[in-house]
Amino acid sequence: MPMSTVLITTPKQHVTSTPGVCGGKPCIAGTRIRVWDIAFLAQAGQSPDEILSAYPHLTLSDIHAGLAYYYDNQAAIDQQAKDDDRLAERLRAQMGPGPLEEKL
Repeated sequence: MPMSTVLITTPKQHVTSTPGVCGGKPCIAGTRIRVWDIAFLAQAGQSPDEILSAYPHLTLSDIHAGLAYYYDNQAAIDQQAKDDDRLAERLRAQMGPGPLEEKL
């Protein structure tokens, strides 16, 4: 009976936080796609396969790893998103509407 060989690869790190990339927020490794971007789409009802169609250069394992990372760190990532929203609102209030908003 022949023996089969199974190749086991080194686990890939799917999520990284790099200073200077997306403000140091956790992203899918090698991209500028934040974990929050993946989680937001999942919370909006999209399946991992649907999220993959929005980001076809990712892998399904990238999507699942991003979601796992989000759920392991949900409170901190949700707080970062709220802080970003508050900053954007303060800047809008200080600077007024942008050129696109004025055209609309």
